[in-house]
Amino acid sequence: MQAVVLAAGEGTRLRPLTENKPKGMVEVAGKPILTHCFEQLVELGAEKLVVVVGYRKQDIISHYGDEFEGIPITYTHQREQKGLAHALLCAEEHIDHDFMLMLGDNVFSANLDDVVRRQKEDRADAAFLVEEVPYEEASRYGVCDTNKYGEIEEVIEKPDDPPSNLVMTGFYTFTPAIFHACKLVQPSGRDEYEISDAIDLLIHSGRTIDAIGLEGWRIDIGYPEDRDEAEKRLQEKRDTEDSLEAES
Repeated sequence: MQAVVLAAGEGTRLRPLTENKPKGMVEVAGKPILTHCFEQLVELGAEKLVVVVGYRKQDIISHYGDEFEGIPITYTHQREQKGLAHALLCAEEHIDHDFMLMLGDNVFSANLDDVVRRQKEDRADAAFLVEEVPYEEASRYGVCDTNKYGEIEEVIEKPDDPPSNLVMTGFYTFTPAIFHACKLVQPSGRDEYEISDAIDLLIHSGRTIDAIGLEGWRIDIGYPEDRDEAEKRLQEKRDTEDSLEAES
């Protein structure tokens, strides 16, 4: 399966960490966020990495070059930051079958393999991790409404009155049908082309979208304190693994 990583953002909320580097190059536990993303995608079987770059793109290209752990990297440029659906369209010409999509500012310790496995079953046209958050926080995210089978019936971006507290995380799998949906998306109230609106178009065209409950954790690195929390979680994970290894 191919993989797309969205890494064009400037990361203004992460300043001063992003004063001289793009968001994806901010280090968490000794290595850039993008390295964490690439490592997981390679572990999940990515045969090609397509990286959407923008702000200070040369920093990313110079650091990684044309491959990561033997997996080829293709870069594509998002000239203006107009939302995730717009960013994803920048990768369209490089994708020809089902693919993984990861946001390049997220750190995961979660069941990503369950999402990939569901996509390979050919039962769904897309699948992605969803996470339960407190209702008062749900309006900050793309909120999902699901049926009793775990299929997503509606996705609403940052609703004032969320229909649930189930929200999208930063990891998805899609068929190339998502690109056509992205082309039909209209600018949101934020004047951005939202990935949640593209997913909603897929649903209303009769496509099946499966929600996979997050097991573990993920942190969206939006602010400096998020980076600190991710480092803390990763250190705890390492300590647990070291302890288990010592016991064995």
